[in-house]
Amino acid sequence: MEESSSATTGDQRDKSTEEEVIIRVVDTDQPSTCPENELDDRELDGSESKPPLNKSDILKAVEVVERDSRAIADSFSSLFASLRLALSEVTSGSVDHMRCFGDAAGRLQESALDAATKGNRYINSCLRKVLRRNVDALDTAVNKLVRLP
Repeated sequence: MEESSSATTGDQRDKSTEEEVIIRVVDTDQPSTCPENELDDRELDGSESKPPLNKSDILKAVEVVERDSRAIADSFSSLFASLRLALSEVTSGSVDHMRCFGDAAGRLQESALDAATKGNRYINSCLRKVLRRNVDALDTAVNKLVRLP
């Protein structure tokens, strides 16, 4: 379609993204090559009688077919542009989600390592206290044995 006719075809813009996608709405009032109400042109004896087609009728039919084809091509072009944009958004969204997942997994790993380190320190301090008590008890017992009255 021409640039000047885009205003009359009712352009719609996709407002869900920052980029603009123009979806053209084709004027359906144009004559089409599809016969809607074909009359039965048969004679009473069963033979078909069709009026001979002249050159101008054929040219008009070809023009209508070309116009319909152009409208279909524009619709497909608009559809593929919309699909390409949607696929681009989904792909970039997936990449962003994978980065976010990687960051979260890295932070979780750091937190788990930090917690394990702190847990080890706590366990070691508890063991040192128990060991100190046992050594003190042993020292007291030895001192009692050495200081016999």
